[in-house]
Amino acid sequence: MASRDQKLEMLRRVPLFARLSPRQIQRIGALADEVDVPDGKVLTREGASGQEFFVLVDGQARVERAGKLVGKLSPGDFFGEIALIDGGPRTATVQAEGAARLLVLNRPQFLSLLREFQDIHIEILEALAHRVRQLLPEALH
Repeated sequence: MASRDQKLEMLRRVPLFARLSPRQIQRIGALADEVDVPDGKVLTREGASGQEFFVLVDGQARVERAGKLVGKLSPGDFFGEIALIDGGPRTATVQAEGAARLLVLNRPQFLSLLREFQDIHIEILEALAHRVRQLLPEALH
């Protein structure tokens, strides 16, 4: 299990949360669950509806789109932020490669955070827009 400080530091490094105050990061840390998953566990499935955001604490994961490997994830990497915002379909399938430990924040928890800290909306929106630009540069010309 990651220490409280390690958990908060991982959350602080997530671009979606990078501009938040220490108090806001602590609140996210209190909301996020730490989960262990076995080798081969499918964490997200492309096209399925999504309600969770993940930060990989330990282990590795593979990312596939249309059945093709498009990336690998390692500790500190995150995924699921688009579904966290809109609750829409997943843009990729992510599967654990070996046992893994993750921080998981679900959409209802995230929405409660937005209600609690109304001033973070713009920071979250700007970070998400930046992430979309990174993921889809060819679509934004």
